[in-house]
Amino acid sequence: MAILDMSANTLLRAAALAVALLVVGSILYEPIHQILINTTLTRETNNLLPALADEISRAVQDVWGTDTDNFKELCLMDDMPDVVGQVANRAFVGAPNCHNKTLVNSAVAFARGLGFTSVLLRCIPVVLRPLASLIMTLPQKIGTRRFFRELRPEVHRRIRELYVNQTGKVEKSRKYNDFLQWTIDAAVQSGDLYMMKPDTIMGRVLLLNFVSIHTSSFAITQALIDFAANSPNYIEELRTEIVAGLEKHGGECNKRTLGDMPKLDSLFRASQRMNSIVTVASPKPVCNLQGVTTPSGLHLPYGAYIGILSYPILHDPVLYPEPETFRPFRFAERREEADQQGLKMEKARQAWVSVTKTYTAFGTGRHACPGRFFAANMLKVMLAYLLLHYDLEELPQRPRSPTYSVPLVPPLKATIRFKRRKELLYK
Repeated sequence: MAILDMSANTLLRAAALAVALLVVGSILYEPIHQILINTTLTRETNNLLPALADEISRAVQDVWGTDTDNFKELCLMDDMPDVVGQVANRAFVGAPNCHNKTLVNSAVAFARGLGFTSVLLRCIPVVLRPLASLIMTLPQKIGTRRFFRELRPEVHRRIRELYVNQTGKVEKSRKYNDFLQWTIDAAVQSGDLYMMKPDTIMGRVLLLNFVSIHTSSFAITQALIDFAANSPNYIEELRTEIVAGLEKHGGECNKRTLGDMPKLDSLFRASQRMNSIVTVASPKPVCNLQGVTTPSGLHLPYGAYIGILSYPILHDPVLYPEPETFRPFRFAERREEADQQGLKMEKARQAWVSVTKTYTAFGTGRHACPGRFFAANMLKVMLAYLLLHYDLEELPQRPRSPTYSVPLVPPLKATIRFKRRKELLYK
């Protein structure tokens, strides 16, 4: 367990949310967005996958290019957030809004800047933080206004399109299937005037961009770096599995197709095990004014944070033999062993999104990342597309990930070289 002094080591997530309150208002006190992520987004992920696959093709070609003769160098942390931002917003605000570069760039800049600002605020004395935050969040406030300006006409248009029948009952829109529409429908059904304000609706969309873009960008960047540093050993296995899965399901992009790609799923789980952004899982504050004393006699003072250190668990040699070695198919092998023994629950626990006591990369228990099902499916489709359409040049060695404050972030300046494949394995 890790005990962190609240005044000096406030967790990044808490700081980020505090800054979010300053930037987009007090929408966190009515967490409709969280409910929608837990329910509607997870439920609709399979229906959204074909649109996401289409957007991945468009976004990747825009950023990675289509040159089949020459290798191109790309800084992952500079460019992958743009790809993730465009693709994710296909599910958040729909097309053609996700093609609006100003809107997407504003969302990406907000996601990048908010985390950095929260880290800087932690370096300032507590008594000065309210004043400092007014100044330090100015870039985010400007970006928020730009995002709102671009999205506002769409919000107004959709609200006008809502049909009110004679009894005054509002019918849900059947035309749009994205987070923006779900938020509008939920706000109207609530009857709460504050929740129906366009700024409140757009604020929820912007916050979803924040929690999605930086974490998903980290995950795909780490996976690509791991892949490029080890690719000769397993690239053809992955490509064979991806093609077989697509052929089995007639080229359809859905959960069943991805379910037949256990090695692709295992690669992400293995990469995230070694490079998890969650270094402290399920942090909780001590709220009792007198503090809490554990059965072992350890006293936890009021205001302290207590959490579970993820790194020692994810790098435990008893749980994961050769813990410092990247073995992309580690979990696929475990899944196959469990399947052969008829252990269905153990097989399910090897999936990337599965949260257990020995795998805390998404957090733990009911407080685990609620959007992981959507993000995992989106990123697997993205990596599958990249492997089928591009050749990556091998990295001589894996660049180290720097550690800033609590989270482990990808190498910020890491680059890879790639080119478009002339002969596509699957069209």
